[in-house]
Amino acid sequence: MSREILLLVDALSREKNVDKEVVFESLESALASATRKRFADEADVRVSIDRNTGEYESFRRWEVMDDETFETPDMHIKLEEAQKRNPDIQLGEFIEEPLESIDFGRIGAQAAKQVIFQKIRDAEREQVLSDFMDRKEHLVSGTVKRLERGNALIEFGKIEALLPREQMIPKENLRVGDRVKSHLLRVDRGARGPQVILSRTSNELLVKLFELEVPEIEEELLEIVSAARDPGSRAKIAVLSHDQRIDPIGTCVGMRGSRVQGVTNELAGERVDIILWSEDPATYVINALAPAEVSSIVVDEEKHSMDVVVEEENLAQAIGRGGQNVRLASELTGWELNIMTVEQSNEKHAAEFSRTREVFMEKLDVDEEVADILVQEGFNTLEEVAYVPLEEMLEIESFDEATVEELRSRARNALLTAAIVSEEKVEHGIEDLLKLEGMDEQTARTLAAKDIATQEQLADLDADELVEISGMDSERANALIMAARAPWFA
Repeated sequence: MSREILLLVDALSREKNVDKEVVFESLESALASATRKRFADEADVRVSIDRNTGEYESFRRWEVMDDETFETPDMHIKLEEAQKRNPDIQLGEFIEEPLESIDFGRIGAQAAKQVIFQKIRDAEREQVLSDFMDRKEHLVSGTVKRLERGNALIEFGKIEALLPREQMIPKENLRVGDRVKSHLLRVDRGARGPQVILSRTSNELLVKLFELEVPEIEEELLEIVSAARDPGSRAKIAVLSHDQRIDPIGTCVGMRGSRVQGVTNELAGERVDIILWSEDPATYVINALAPAEVSSIVVDEEKHSMDVVVEEENLAQAIGRGGQNVRLASELTGWELNIMTVEQSNEKHAAEFSRTREVFMEKLDVDEEVADILVQEGFNTLEEVAYVPLEEMLEIESFDEATVEELRSRARNALLTAAIVSEEKVEHGIEDLLKLEGMDEQTARTLAAKDIATQEQLADLDADELVEISGMDSERANALIMAARAPWFA
């Protein structure tokens, strides 16, 4: 009988092209399952096959558990009881008793095959998938095998992958037998084996399709730096040439638009704008907003945003239908873009000018004329007045050295006063917050610095806001907020 087992393992291993160890483990599982049927109650059975002789042994076993996790005496044993048999046994280990092994002939080779074939199929599928992943082929070309509840099952080679409904191009009508290209989004590993998940809406698919159509990208003469899509409608890619002799946009468009048309056809008519990448962020944004013409741009490095000013007649084109053009340009460049007309820009600039002038007049104790000069020279904050290099301020024709030194001194004093007031507010705020159960000093200081200085103010927050402000986990945030709201229910 042991020879029969070795022959069966060898035959299945060759037939299914899987490792012998997988077959041995599957056969052990099949024998354990058949042995388990001899017990009226639940039982944990282990079968061990000698890899060299084919002889096998069977054991019934009980997992060692503590009093709190102990569930059933059929499969578990308490630590105290287990240590009577084996003083060195630990939690999570097993106490085993030998069993009379089931006769392999009783279940028969055919029955054993049926039991283990599923595991072998899983191992086979895992091997095929592993080979595929090793090739790093993220662009998948396959055939729609069937449609289930809005999802499509795509077959390529020996692999069957899932294209979920939310990863399909909107309004695209896929039918059984259609050939489609998709991007390998991820591999989900569940109880039923690995499941390949595809996408036709990802930016990566757009990039891979251009790599397929444009050989210069694969040759690294051109590079797609970034991509943004509104799947099935419109997309933008930013391209860069590493060879001065190559026109990146013309190369991607192709002769009479053949290359870009090939991508558009695969993506259900999705129109693609090809724009030139630039190291200068403002130039890059201007290119990304094409075909709209930009009048001027104001860059805010701190907020990582830009105010893009266009003429009234270009406003609709710059924004695009439903905000599509500016949304794609923002995603492509990574900058937050605020589109506005010249008139709106002037109004905003005037409001900011007035606001900054008032701050300077109040905090520096200067008249309107001096405040206006500072704003016109590009100073926007007290910090800039206080700490911009002295040489830069001395370049202002209207100010002599004494005036500059006095302005810098007043700015520093104003900042120091504000810091002291802020610290006092924090110290005062944490007194009330520290009375709250579960509150610690560091968290209280963080909240007080954000103008949340009382339990009542904390109670008005929701958990997400508190998580964002403090960085704590949602469970603790909920507990603190409920503690702060306790007086509401008293």
